[in-house]
Amino acid sequence: MADIHPQDVLKALSAIEDPASHHDIVSLGWISDLEVGYERVTFTLQLPPAVAPAQRQMVAAAKGAVEALGVPNVQIRIVQQPGAAANTPRPGSNLIPNVKSTVAVASGKGGVGKSTVAANLAVALHLGGAKVGLMDTDVYGPSVPILMGGDEQPKVVEGKIEPPVANGIKLISMAYFLPKDEAVIWRGPMLHKTIQQFLGDVRWGELDYLVMDLPPGTGDIQLSLSQTIPLTGAVIVSTPQDLALSVASKAIAMFQKLNVPILGIVENMSYYVCPKCGHREEIFGYGGAREAAAKLGFPFLGEIPLDVNIRVKSDGGQPVALDDSTAYGKAFHEVARAVAEQVSAVKAQEISIE
Repeated sequence: MADIHPQDVLKALSAIEDPASHHDIVSLGWISDLEVGYERVTFTLQLPPAVAPAQRQMVAAAKGAVEALGVPNVQIRIVQQPGAAANTPRPGSNLIPNVKSTVAVASGKGGVGKSTVAANLAVALHLGGAKVGLMDTDVYGPSVPILMGGDEQPKVVEGKIEPPVANGIKLISMAYFLPKDEAVIWRGPMLHKTIQQFLGDVRWGELDYLVMDLPPGTGDIQLSLSQTIPLTGAVIVSTPQDLALSVASKAIAMFQKLNVPILGIVENMSYYVCPKCGHREEIFGYGGAREAAAKLGFPFLGEIPLDVNIRVKSDGGQPVALDDSTAYGKAFHEVARAVAEQVSAVKAQEISIE
């Protein structure tokens, strides 16, 4: 190989950008321990937790950039930045000591089917063999009990709330504690207290996943939740529309500022297939979320079709993920598998790639 100098390597690596900040990985200070030897280059790539789900793509890009210089042996050691480990305990993490992973399901705007995705994600994870809880943090428009068919009321046992179980999943929601049709008009401190109670005062027991249905937007509840417990990551739900994707990017930016990893993006209402003729129609456009995920450097978790059965089953408290033989049921199971893979990636504290 031709003579390669450290500055040559750094110049090549400076072409790779962090998809969130759009700054290159060299100027961000993510490259360290650079060594250039005979036919070999080694260095450490330090990544913040928010980049963890996309780290393999970033490592592949970094390796390719150095190999393009004519280096046959490129070795990269990946570590999370000091003091920013994805599962470093934060104040309040003892509220749910037996919960292995916490997954927030969020959206930038309402009307994209976020709660339906959260409910079916929880069901699919459970049917995959996991112990799952579903926490409805949308105190303004709680819908989880309806979606899950959770008619049983919570009970208080030894000073703790025993959550109802529906379809094998433990549930908690403000809908259980409010008179029907009563509006919630609360400020930040009351919302924060509710989140703490839903976590610390509920008998969640041992769970592999606690799925959290967040209200749309970037408000007090998102901030309170992120500051109360260590979130494993966030799933962003959007439709293919440019407007929805533009707003979803604000939710992504919020989680990045809060140091919460983005597990990926789900495209809901992706397409419609006529049950009579089989014609496929992209009512809201198609592929926008996939393209946005690729552009931003986050995993694309899957696409959910627009189907009347999803609405009918949801209204009846029977999530379509209970039956994975249908196209829409299968779609949710594919999303659940993708989420589980990303959770595993985020929880891995150090990966070495050669």
